[in-house]
Amino acid sequence: MIPRYTRPEMGALWSDESRYQLWLEVELTAAEAMAAQGLVPAEVARRLRAGRWQLTAQDARAIEAIEAETRHDVIAFLTHVERRLGPDARYLHLGMTSSDVLDTALGLQLAAACDRLLAGLDGLRVAVREQAERHRHTVMVGRTHGIHAEPTTFGLVLALWWEELGRQRARLEAGRKAVAVGKLSGAVGTFAHLPPAVEEAVCARLGLAFEPVSNQVVQRDRHAELFSALANLGASLEKMAINLRHLQRTEVGEAAEPFGKGQRGSSAMPHKKNPIGCENLTGVARLLRAYAGAALEDVALWHERDISHSSVERVIGPDATALADYALERMTRIVRGLEVHPERMRANLELTRGLVFSQSVLLKIVQAGVERERAYGLVQRHALAAWEGRGTLRELLLADAEVVGLVGREALEAAFDEARLLARVDDILGRVFGRTP
Repeated sequence: MIPRYTRPEMGALWSDESRYQLWLEVELTAAEAMAAQGLVPAEVARRLRAGRWQLTAQDARAIEAIEAETRHDVIAFLTHVERRLGPDARYLHLGMTSSDVLDTALGLQLAAACDRLLAGLDGLRVAVREQAERHRHTVMVGRTHGIHAEPTTFGLVLALWWEELGRQRARLEAGRKAVAVGKLSGAVGTFAHLPPAVEEAVCARLGLAFEPVSNQVVQRDRHAELFSALANLGASLEKMAINLRHLQRTEVGEAAEPFGKGQRGSSAMPHKKNPIGCENLTGVARLLRAYAGAALEDVALWHERDISHSSVERVIGPDATALADYALERMTRIVRGLEVHPERMRANLELTRGLVFSQSVLLKIVQAGVERERAYGLVQRHALAAWEGRGTLRELLLADAEVVGLVGREALEAAFDEARLLARVDDILGRVFGRTP
């Protein structure tokens, strides 16, 4: 991923030095597990561990120089390690195949990336909940199909996001579990040269599960599950972003993403305060969905393995996790700094001259014993007149002797009680967050 969308900690996780460091750790841990099985001299395993060093960019360049000749990354890595650790290094990679190292290390990288993402998602949920509690009774109009519907509160809108992000957290945790897997079962998964006990010991020490049955690789449906979870997370972030973009529109003006000191909105129009953060996250979500599609394509490999997945994963592994990490941090900043305008919410709620109470009136008439179809027609007639600006819905209904005769003036007035429509807000938030505010 380009530096613009890569936070330093996630970028470091996917650096060449970090990848080679994990390869070395897998090899050293395997040698120690083999020593425990009597397959490698114990003293050799100890010396190899003692020779472990922190790989640098210089090491990475040296490995790449070797790979330019060998055209094989793991052989190039092992050649460089042997030059550093000496003759004992001949005991590394004993009975193993390249994917034993690559896939086990990839499991470690993806698990570490997921841990960062889970922490970022937790931070976003904290920010969303704080705003939900702050605005639990901030009344606004609810919109269905983009058209004014009935009153709601901004706190309920945010609570819905918080709950959804909780489901995304569960999916991300499941994805982490799916990919935090290693294997040392050899060229076609038969343990032809190493006993399963070595694989089990290595994975346990590295904090991974082991693949119960494999061919040459850890199966890629596991990785597809994680990248699908990242795409799903991106979809939720996009939903939040799109709704905030609508609320920031000039004609709406109910909320806006933060606009920093010295920030510029347009090179041509000094007045502009554009929702660039939310627009950016909409684009990020598109990429995350595309990476999920690529991961699904990787599931079907020829027989015991081909390398058609390899080039894909070199891109989508760092890119998808870096983008998701960036998106979580950016949305957290937007939510924390969100500008909310309750007075504009109130003005918009009243914009349609009482139409948001049409269902309340309908129910009052039905409860008075009128057939629903007739009641609907009575209310709709006056609602359409209100749309045309011929008065408020309340005024038009109270001026209709037939409606007043059916319902009564007092009951009709009660249908326009906003507090009654929102009386269960605290109960809903109690179901989401618990009873204590």
